[in-house]
Amino acid sequence: MASLLIVDDDETILDVLFELFSDGHLCHTAPTAEEALKQLRAHDYDVVITDISMPGMSGEDLLGFIKVYRPKTPVLFISGSAGREHAERLLTRGAFDYLLKPFSLEEIAERVARTIEYRRRLDPN
Repeated sequence: MASLLIVDDDETILDVLFELFSDGHLCHTAPTAEEALKQLRAHDYDVVITDISMPGMSGEDLLGFIKVYRPKTPVLFISGSAGREHAERLLTRGAFDYLLKPFSLEEIAERVARTIEYRRRLDPN
């Protein structure tokens, strides 16, 4: 069972992803990057799934924190507004993967499974 932190200001996205992943994983949600920071200070997650554009702190800023304080935690970005160049910049800054909204549940489930596998290879214990 992996631990996931899902960060998005869209409550529907939070609910759908929580419902999708909570059956097989320990899931926490955060409606803002600031709330995600609080949770990341208290818990070491196997995967962080985050939107890029949110009120206040952005997902890109959150990535900077994660790379410093939780460097083994892979970050999967989801976004409906950013383009290919932005995605490439995030990958260069250390994001594990990037998925454009709208996406299918099968597509995000496959990406999360791949991200969990990557984390397990980094830290097999």
